[in-house]
Amino acid sequence: MILAIESSCDDSAISITEIATKKLLFHKKISQEIEHSVYGGVVPELAARLHAEALPKILAECEPYFDKLKAVAVTSSPGLAVTLIEGVTLAKAVAVGLDLPLIGVNHLIGHIYSLFIEKETEFPLTVLLVSGGHTQVMEVTSLTQIQTIAKSMDDSFGESFDKVAKMMGLGYPGGPAIQALAQGGDRLRFNFTIPLLRTPKLAFSYSGLKNAVRLAVEKSQKEDYKDIAASFEHIATKHLTHKLKKYFQLHPPKTFAIVGGASANLYLRGEIQKLLAPYQAKLLLSELQYCSDNAAMIGRVAVDMYKEKMFTSLEELDIVSKSNL
Repeated sequence: MILAIESSCDDSAISITEIATKKLLFHKKISQEIEHSVYGGVVPELAARLHAEALPKILAECEPYFDKLKAVAVTSSPGLAVTLIEGVTLAKAVAVGLDLPLIGVNHLIGHIYSLFIEKETEFPLTVLLVSGGHTQVMEVTSLTQIQTIAKSMDDSFGESFDKVAKMMGLGYPGGPAIQALAQGGDRLRFNFTIPLLRTPKLAFSYSGLKNAVRLAVEKSQKEDYKDIAASFEHIATKHLTHKLKKYFQLHPPKTFAIVGGASANLYLRGEIQKLLAPYQAKLLLSELQYCSDNAAMIGRVAVDMYKEKMFTSLEELDIVSKSNL
């Protein structure tokens, strides 16, 4: 079995995955949403302190599995340096204490593997990763062959939802709050401009849309917020589908996946499904419980890395704040 630890942002999570069957035997996550909602976003130092409290408590529940562990996996990048350190420090302690090899896992690859929790991998596929920290399109051929096709030039898709929610006083995290408010709104009332509409460049940008929404909020009454939320969600998603449509013209999709915390957005899922219909492409989606950060996805990556003997030494397991993808 492999014990996996995730602490890249504000979720403390540990999982136990059986190597031979890929079965998830244990998974527990402690969210920090309540503590951070007071500040309208994640406070790194607070998150680190909460990880230091939560992770050892979850680890204690894993003791019955200790004698069957073959490796310890941990998210090593990308993420908040101060929170990654908490998970890595614990992973090193467990690995040394139980004399087990370490596996450092890239968080973004973890999100790709959220599609395969308790399942076999299904490559090749085109992946749209949308989260609080990233918006990017990737061509994934295997565990080690991942090509980034397009990414955000500034704010991410998920980050823009958090910031718009904060403008309207909806609290943190913003994604679920905007989605709920938007359901009762008019998606066409506020004619926000689709970002990068005139440029052929395959890239994403949400800073301009975010500013347009801020101006609309400042000029509007609270009863207009549901229409602003609906219009924002519509244009934010339209930006993604517009760029994907351009890419698909030269690279028709066969198997397409949406991963990351913001992939739980139901409007996004529906619009992507419509986009894929003419291509008769297969759409892969993570279970909603595994869209946000979790240790189950880290453990699933680690199973494949273990089989390939992709181990990391104590000295090599450094904290890197930016992705190599």
